[in-house]
Amino acid sequence: MSFFISLLLFFVGLAVGSFLNVLAVRYDPERPIFSRHSLLGRSHCPHCSNKLSAFELIPLAGFLWQRGKCRSCGKAISSQYFWVELLTGIYFVAVPLFLTSFYALTPRLALYGGAFISTVSLWVLVGLALLLMSLIDLRLMIIPDQVVVFITILGLIQILFLRQYELFGSFSGSFLGSSAGIFAFRENIFWNHILAALVGGGVFGSVWALSRGRGMGFGDVKLAVALGFLFGWPDILLILMLAVVIGAICGLGLIFLRKKGFRDGIPFGPFLALGSVLVFFFGEAIFTGYLRFFGL
Repeated sequence: MSFFISLLLFFVGLAVGSFLNVLAVRYDPERPIFSRHSLLGRSHCPHCSNKLSAFELIPLAGFLWQRGKCRSCGKAISSQYFWVELLTGIYFVAVPLFLTSFYALTPRLALYGGAFISTVSLWVLVGLALLLMSLIDLRLMIIPDQVVVFITILGLIQILFLRQYELFGSFSGSFLGSSAGIFAFRENIFWNHILAALVGGGVFGSVWALSRGRGMGFGDVKLAVALGFLFGWPDILLILMLAVVIGAICGLGLIFLRKKGFRDGIPFGPFLALGSVLVFFFGEAIFTGYLRFFGL
């Protein structure tokens, strides 16, 4: 992928990240994500309601030019706007670079052809959906059903894609690489992804049921089902493990810093999203490292 294409994708990602910020900040649980309330109206300072100029709305540059403060009232602007735009820009470049390497030895998938562009688009949409869900969950501790349904639909498309191009088998079709071959249920792609959905829902559903909703929200259960259907088995197992470990570390850190108490709720959707992204980019390296650590 040329430098020009990478740069173009980065700037497109910045613009999309800016749009995601708008959707996340304006999201109302009583309305659809893409409602008139979310899409219409000028952006403004949340403190003084001063409408932002076109230059102030330029991704990254506007935030840096204002030094993270509103030019009208001088109050701080959330750094979320900067980091979401930057991360989205990087993600737009990273996905095609990674998938180019991931499918480099697959002759049935012509790189930069229609099939390759389709799978890049699919995983870009997955990342955007997970990022939007995380921002909403952090703000409202809600995982919108619309996002869960969207990820499930992308999961079905991914299954059909892998099946059409014969990219699924005992040692293929998993972001854990050939290590996935040590697990069962790699013969049929549909049963594999259904099993993963059941595992995701079963593990988190048990926590939800046993804690009567106090240890985990039902939105997390539905998201785990959707991610299982998207990633398949055994990828979902590593996603759940990473989400739980990272969530526990962050939770204990917040308690240690006295920003949260033991009984305070912490949105878990972002940890599932982070686990998913880590498995997508580094699943094979993480899993093989895990096996080596235990001498397996």
